[in-house]
Amino acid sequence: MVRELETSGDSSGALAQWRKALALLPSDSKQHAQVEQRILELSRQVDGLSAQPGEPADDGKPRKKGLGGAMGAVGTALVILLGKAKLLLLGLTKLSTLASMALFFGVYWKLFGWKFGAGLVASIYIHEMGHVAALRRFGIDAGAPMFIPGFGALVRLKQYPVEPREDARVGLAGPWWGLGAALAALGAGTALASPALMAIARTGGWINLFNLIPVWQLDGSRGMRALDRTQRVIVAAVAAASWFLTRENMLLLVLLGAVYRLFEKGQPEEGDRRTLIEFVVLVGALAAVSAIPTVGQPTL
Repeated sequence: MVRELETSGDSSGALAQWRKALALLPSDSKQHAQVEQRILELSRQVDGLSAQPGEPADDGKPRKKGLGGAMGAVGTALVILLGKAKLLLLGLTKLSTLASMALFFGVYWKLFGWKFGAGLVASIYIHEMGHVAALRRFGIDAGAPMFIPGFGALVRLKQYPVEPREDARVGLAGPWWGLGAALAALGAGTALASPALMAIARTGGWINLFNLIPVWQLDGSRGMRALDRTQRVIVAAVAAASWFLTRENMLLLVLLGAVYRLFEKGQPEEGDRRTLIEFVVLVGALAAVSAIPTVGQPTL
């Protein structure tokens, strides 16, 4: 079955099957190492990379790299919000997601009104579905989004990435989709002159910027794992520059977290360039969105 999936070009499906097989093998066995290596090869193909550093990609097609790939992620996020309704609706088929979402919505409806509550729920849900989309792309099994009032939401992993690059892609996918949601709210709020939508855009930017703090289990921490020391310095510098321009104090926490991670043991000798570019673009873009002035509507 796995070979059939690989032959048909369904690398994500093949990855899911290989990961299931990996979980059944002793971690110190030769078979475990072989399966893990195959997972790495397929994962790199899914990511548009060569199977091994220095080798051409299997299909010979050019791949987006660097800034073009990072900026393309913004457009992709916006297109997904408009065109990937099936995936966005996936979480709504789960009773646990619907129940926790309703509870979350009720709390914020009572505090700030139904418009802001609904916008906040939608923004957070889209962020979490960004993680789900990346997990599905890499064949990683996970549960449906769960909402927790006062905290946000989470997706519980049933399997885990096999290397920092995968973890970074999954971690930063949430803020990318969240940025797309915030930009959509910003565009609609500007066109309709809606204070509620502008407040939702700003709050979405703030929440996703919070998630970029590189500590604990936050998305920024997962992205930071794939960066070497020099790249972490760059993230810190971008956070500092963004704070200077916007005076958004959440950036100080991103800065402090990045500085703290400079002294972490086990940093990669060579970091992932795409992760660096995505990280700094997200910091700058979300800082700009979170700095939007709002009138007459609450923010968190």
